[in-house]
Amino acid sequence: MEDTIRLLILGTGSFAEEVADMASDLANVVLCGFVENMEKGRCEGGKMGLPVVWVEDLPRILDRHVAVCGLGTTQRGRFVEQVAALGVEFTTLVHPMARVSRRTTLGEGTIVSPGATIGSHSALGGHVLVNRGATIGHHSRIGDYVTIGPGVNISGHCDIGVCTYIGVGATIVDHITVGRGSVIAAGAVVTKDLADRVLAAGLPARVVKRDIEAR
Repeated sequence: MEDTIRLLILGTGSFAEEVADMASDLANVVLCGFVENMEKGRCEGGKMGLPVVWVEDLPRILDRHVAVCGLGTTQRGRFVEQVAALGVEFTTLVHPMARVSRRTTLGEGTIVSPGATIGSHSALGGHVLVNRGATIGHHSRIGDYVTIGPGVNISGHCDIGVCTYIGVGATIVDHITVGRGSVIAAGAVVTKDLADRVLAAGLPARVVKRDIEAR
């Protein structure tokens, strides 16, 4: 039997609720609460019947809990680094209705949602979000803090840079490199390499803005 995971979710927004619902389907996970770092008032009254812990109070419960980040923004790294500096360890969540090749690796804090499929010999970095029904092909590399929207299709031999955001239903054809901090709009079809910090949209996708801030 797998060891029981006592889980805290960083964040108190709607995506944190989605992660909580997913975690409830994992037999070895006990959801213990949420963590807030922006507005202390959000800790009052709890969430989904569970406590909301103020981030500075985490050290007193470190020996009993691990965490994942429930923020959809690729800038969730700020929250993750704040919590990691307090000594919190992160776990990886894979929903039982997802399929991840045994020859693929997942970094700590990565979340793989229901219906997602990840092919063989791929590598996902830390704190990647793979949303519902997304597919990632074989021999692909996904950088830290990448957000992959519902229904995204990333083909084989792709390389996605850190903090890139891929919108709902986008497609990236095989052997494509996408730079750091870029945004691919919903429904776009990427057929050519993309540089760092660009916004690409359309079919085929074209760069419509440069030097953007990470989403």
